[in-house]
Amino acid sequence: MGQRGRPRGFDRDAALRKAMEVFWKYGFDGASMTRLTTEMGIASPSLYACFGSKEGLFREAVELYGSTVGAPAQQALEEAPTAYEGIRAMLRANIVTFTDPERPPGCMVVLAAAAGSARNEEVSAFVTERRQAVRELFRKRLSRGVAAGDVPATADLDALAALFTTVLHGLAIQARDGAGREELHTIIESAMLSAPRADR
Repeated sequence: MGQRGRPRGFDRDAALRKAMEVFWKYGFDGASMTRLTTEMGIASPSLYACFGSKEGLFREAVELYGSTVGAPAQQALEEAPTAYEGIRAMLRANIVTFTDPERPPGCMVVLAAAAGSARNEEVSAFVTERRQAVRELFRKRLSRGVAAGDVPATADLDALAALFTTVLHGLAIQARDGAGREELHTIIESAMLSAPRADR
């Protein structure tokens, strides 16, 4: 007869939120097990029992980031009446997150590899996949814009999606380096000027 495990002595959701903040601030490699367990308020055996591994914890933290912190920006992208308005709204919503004084600066997904993870190929591939998913969101919204007539049919959607993804990544890095919202808004408006407009 198997032994019954002891009940978990911590709030898993709260611990995961703490881990998300640690990874967000330090990246995958910079988030040491000591730092993680200290911030999460648990011992290493509990972390492994609950999340499987540091990588497993990181993956869950990224998913949590996307479904909570990243949700308003994606909603702004999808719900705006035109593609370019949606992209502008999405970038602006991200600026609010990137510069929130109550949170680590920048974007967890964008900065995870910049702050580390290159030595872990699976983590690096996972983060790259998530960043590419954002690029695809831009492309799909632009494609909807073509269908609606607010983006010219001759526009290179792949190039535009790559442009706005690069802008998003740059905003995250600039925010990490201390840039304020006004400066970041200026960057967004400069990028929007380069987008081809449909003839009306």
